[in-house]
Amino acid sequence: MKKTKLPGENISLKTKKTEDPLVMQWLNTQSNLMDSLRYLVENEIALNGVRNLQAFVPMERSRLQSSNSPAIPQENEARPQVSAGLEQMAAAKEEAPAAPVVPAAEPAVEEEFDDDDIEAWS
Repeated sequence: MKKTKLPGENISLKTKKTEDPLVMQWLNTQSNLMDSLRYLVENEIALNGVRNLQAFVPMERSRLQSSNSPAIPQENEARPQVSAGLEQMAAAKEEAPAAPVVPAAEPAVEEEFDDDDIEAWS
């Protein structure tokens, strides 16, 4: 049985060996990875509520298809499918009720990892 996560507990994430280079570039660009992931989760909840994404996410995805691209785009270069996705998200957000703004209870801090987390990533 899956253990329920509690606030303040560590979570472990692992990239795939075949991870898209753009995903790795995004991960490596973040100065605070956990806060960036938290922001994406908050946006998902604001747009769609709390749900198991695995019921909606296709097993095989080709949205980025960076393996077919000769080079990874720079930050300023807009990719057509990303722009279309952002437009769809903006339209959906306009239709969705606004989520209440909750002030942060404490300043963002870098996540700390214990030996169990590091061992799980190996």
